[in-house]
Amino acid sequence: MSCRKRIQKAYDGAVRLPLDECSRYVLISDCHRGTGTVYDNFLKNRHLYLAALEYYYRRNFFYIELGDGEELWENRDKNQIQTYHEDVYSMLCRFKQQGRLLRLFGNHNMELKEKQKKGREPAENDRRGCSHCENFLKGDLKESVLLENRSGGRDICLLHGHQADFFNSVLWKLSRFLVRYLWKPLEHFGVNDPTSAAKNFKKQSRYERCLAEWAKDKDMYLAAGHSHRPALPGEGGLYINTGSCVHPSGITAVEIENMKMTLVKWQMSTRPDMTLFVERVVIAGPVAVE
Repeated sequence: MSCRKRIQKAYDGAVRLPLDECSRYVLISDCHRGTGTVYDNFLKNRHLYLAALEYYYRRNFFYIELGDGEELWENRDKNQIQTYHEDVYSMLCRFKQQGRLLRLFGNHNMELKEKQKKGREPAENDRRGCSHCENFLKGDLKESVLLENRSGGRDICLLHGHQADFFNSVLWKLSRFLVRYLWKPLEHFGVNDPTSAAKNFKKQSRYERCLAEWAKDKDMYLAAGHSHRPALPGEGGLYINTGSCVHPSGITAVEIENMKMTLVKWQMSTRPDMTLFVERVVIAGPVAVE
């Protein structure tokens, strides 16, 4: 199956949500939440992530996580992830209880999809224990989302993006094996994982080109993560990337509000009196949804 067919298959099963002047969506991906060890790349930005979530919660944004929320290639025990980052899942729970949360599968938490398919996880609307974050890693994830434009303009398709990456979609179990037993211990010696779209420029370009071409053929916007390279559509372009939560200096997100898309970064900054604060910085946009 070609990359376009894999993207199309994900699109065909999309959850549909409305997009209009009243819509407020925030798109975040690639948190890669771990177990709090030296290998947990999310750990250094957790405080920024929590500050961003509080900001979006208070402003009534609908939170959509575009995959790889959990790092289940390097970590075997998802319960350890949930326990260590309990404050994060408690915050997500607040979104969920208000019906303002949707999470997608990525290649690094594909294991959750496998278990959900086999029926070993509770149903989507089973909220028992939600206040204690007991069911966040037991299913409830989707393949893709379609934001349907009620103004007559282009829709926005949301997916993780690994569908365009053969090694990380079709051969994801082999990739997981290599990451877990080979690249993880070599990471501390500066050896990059060649299977990773986030660390291999050639793979990034190839995979992003496939997504961009699919979006052009369908005449709709396509927002993804996976490559960790944040981007808003340029002139005539339709491809969007949310970036990631594991950048060295902060996390990135795409906001959709008033039918406009804005790429933002959350980072630590310093005031003149030398106090630190969490700052929301606009990187690009706003770009109108046309």
